[in-house]
Amino acid sequence: MTGEAARIAFLDWLGQERRASPLTVEAYGADIAGFLGFLAQHLGDEPDLAALTALRQADLRAWLAAGAADGAGNATRARRLSAVRSFFRFLARRHGVDNPALKLIATPRSKPPVPRALATEQARSVTERIAEMSDAAAMQARDTALFTLLYGCGLRIAEALALNVRDAPAPGADGMLRVVGKGSKERIVPVLPAVREAVGAWLALHPDRRADSPLFLGARGKRLDPAVAQRTLRQFRRLHGMPEHATPHALRHSFATHLLAGGADLRSIQDLLGHVSLSTTQRYTSVDETRLMDVWRKAHPRA
Repeated sequence: MTGEAARIAFLDWLGQERRASPLTVEAYGADIAGFLGFLAQHLGDEPDLAALTALRQADLRAWLAAGAADGAGNATRARRLSAVRSFFRFLARRHGVDNPALKLIATPRSKPPVPRALATEQARSVTERIAEMSDAAAMQARDTALFTLLYGCGLRIAEALALNVRDAPAPGADGMLRVVGKGSKERIVPVLPAVREAVGAWLALHPDRRADSPLFLGARGKRLDPAVAQRTLRQFRRLHGMPEHATPHALRHSFATHLLAGGADLRSIQDLLGHVSLSTTQRYTSVDETRLMDVWRKAHPRA
């Protein structure tokens, strides 16, 4: 069995039996394809199961070193190593491939990046002025609804674009939004009046309001491509002199950071963001250390 055939079998198992999201399957596939491509050059031939079993520590270290030479940071190389380890665990269970060398390779350490949020006025400017990037009324309403949703509900761009018309928040004062996040994990997010109004204005112009139609449509009537939303905000930030980290995902960071600044507790923010681990949410504490110190001084009896 060739390494490529084993890769395809692994991805089928990952998607069908483990029910991993398409984006996860795609990411694992790319990382393992890169690994096998390196081995083909490093070993002089396309690797098969026997070659994968015989890999030495030196071979694996050479692969990680090649990634570093190409500019991959520790976080990227750690992710690639994790994907390869998962691949080898699959091979061990299904094909008896046992390579102890992989267990001896240390994971590259990296410091998780601190989320880069926008200032409150910058985030508000995006939601209030993003419509300037289009001349068509429908596209103006769509973009305003999308970016208001990202900032107002803390959604990932993929989560927002996966919504259908039936998922749109109800117009009532207690409107809630059901979001399917990473790992198909569902969460319920409250929706601000401004978000409901923006989404409602877009739905009034939506060309296909059937329940199973994508909530956000592209120019050709298909589900909006994330690259289009990213390009729109990239053009906006350059036009208005905003920082380069002003991206759709920065609006999610801003949602969390501004909630923390307003007094929300980390557990609540964790639930709203859909983080599995509280440690992921705790990264936002370093963004707003001044406010935390102020709370500590006011609340601690010995402060």
